[in-house]
Amino acid sequence: MADLAAQFVSQILKLNRDYQPLDRFYLTNRIYALVGEQLADDATPDLLDLTAALVEAAVVNEKIGDTPTEREILDAALMDLLTPRPSTVNGDFWNQYQVSPQAATDYFYQLSRQNDYIKTRAIAKNIEFPVTTDYGDLEMTINLSKPEKDPKAIAAAQQQAQTDYPKCQLCMENEGYRGRLGYPARSNHRIIRFTLGGETWGFQYSPYAYFSEHAIFLNQEHRPMVINQHTFTNLLEIVRMLPYYFVGSNADLPIVGGSMLTHDHYQGGRHVFPMMKAPLIHEFRVAGVQAGIVKWPMATIRLISDTPEKLVNAATAIHNNWRDYSDESVDVRAYTEQTRHHTVTPIAYRNGQQYVLDIVLRDNQTSAQYPDGIFHPHPDVQHIKKENIGLIEVMGRAILPARLKTEMQVVAGYLIGQPVKIADYHKTWVAELQQRYEFTAENAQTILNREIGLVFARVLEDAGVFKQTTDGQAAFKRFVGQLN
Repeated sequence: MADLAAQFVSQILKLNRDYQPLDRFYLTNRIYALVGEQLADDATPDLLDLTAALVEAAVVNEKIGDTPTEREILDAALMDLLTPRPSTVNGDFWNQYQVSPQAATDYFYQLSRQNDYIKTRAIAKNIEFPVTTDYGDLEMTINLSKPEKDPKAIAAAQQQAQTDYPKCQLCMENEGYRGRLGYPARSNHRIIRFTLGGETWGFQYSPYAYFSEHAIFLNQEHRPMVINQHTFTNLLEIVRMLPYYFVGSNADLPIVGGSMLTHDHYQGGRHVFPMMKAPLIHEFRVAGVQAGIVKWPMATIRLISDTPEKLVNAATAIHNNWRDYSDESVDVRAYTEQTRHHTVTPIAYRNGQQYVLDIVLRDNQTSAQYPDGIFHPHPDVQHIKKENIGLIEVMGRAILPARLKTEMQVVAGYLIGQPVKIADYHKTWVAELQQRYEFTAENAQTILNREIGLVFARVLEDAGVFKQTTDGQAAFKRFVGQLN
C-alpha cells in the first residue's frame, strides 16, 4: 500500500499538467520536506482527507507547530503542488474561453474547488433558508464558514516586524503568497488576467463564497474604490464577457460601502438574487433609456437596454444628479458642510439579449438619533444585524453573524419554557414574539427563522433612502422626475 506521499503525488500528476511521471521522485521529496518522512500507509481516496492527513503527519513529525495558522500555511503549500502555475492556468482559461465563456469559468471554478482555494467544506457549514416577505423570498444565511481568529497568531503577530506586502488581501501580489501570522495563506491562489477599460484586472473566486461561483474582479493597482462613469462601463463589459454572471460594486463611501474600500474591486457570480426578480412599480425614461422604480426596500432604479453605451449614459446621469440631490422632507441631504453623503451601488446583469443595470441610491449620513447611520440598520434590529449593508445584502441575501446559530437555539429553548438565559439585546424582540405566537418544540425554530427574515426586511427598509410608503415613493418620484 502506498504511503500518504505516494498517494498525494498521484493526485498531483492527475491534476497538475505542469508535472509529468518523470517528476515523481522530485515531488515525493518536496512532500517529505514539508511534512516529514514518517508517514502512514493508510489509503485515503478523498483529496481533502488526504491533505488533512499530511498536515496531521507534519504536526506529529514536528515539521510545524499545532496551531491553526501553521496548519493553514502547510495546507495551502501542499495544495499549491496540485495547482498549475499562474501562466498555465491563464492559458488554459483563455483556451477554454474560445470554446465558450462558460467552459472557461467551469474550468477555473472546478480548479479552485479541487485545490481547496474555495473552502467547500467550511462553506457547507453555513445555514441557509428562504423567508417570504412583501418583497419576495429573501435569502437568509448564517455565516459559519470563516475560521475563528487564532489568539496565538494575533499575539505573535504583534511581535512581528510590520510589513505592507501585500498591501491588502485583494492585491494581485497575494497569488502564491505563503501567508503569515494574522494574514491568510495564498500559496494555492490563482488569478485570471484580463483587460478592462485599458487596464489590467484580475478575476478570482472568493475562498468563503456566499453564493454559487462567487467571483471577485480586482484592479491590478492598489487604489481606493470609486463609483463613476468608468465603473458602469466596466460592469457592463464584464457581463458582456461573462453573460451568465451578474457583477456589481459596493458603494464607495463608509457606512454604506463594503468592508474593503481601499482596493478597487467588484463582486459577481452565477446567482439570481431576490432584487433581480422584483417588479417595477413606476416606469419612466432617463437619457433615452427604459427605466423604472423597483418594488424593493432599498431605493432602486432599473435601467434596461440592448445597448450598453446607453445604459452607461443613463446611469451616469442618475449618479451625477444623486450626488448633489437633497430632500429635507425625507432626511435626504447630499452634503453636511463639505462632506459628501451620496453615492450608488450599481449591479449589472443580462436578461436574454438585454442588458440590465440596477442603480441603488445610498446615503451615509449620521445623526444624534442614529449615530451608526440614518440609512443603516436602526438600533432595534441590530440584535440580528448591525454590520454595513453591502452589495450582496442590498440584493436580498442576508449575511448574518455566526453568533445567531447558538443564540437562536437558546432563544428557541427559552420560548418553550426551558431554564436558559437569553442575551439582553434579544429580550425586547422575544417579548414581542411571545405576544404573537404560541410556541412549541415543533414550531419554535420555524417561527424564529421567519421572524429573522422579517427583521432583515426591516434592515433593508432602514437602509432605503426613499421608503416604500406614500411619502417615500412620492419623494422618489420627485427625484426621478427631474432626471430629464
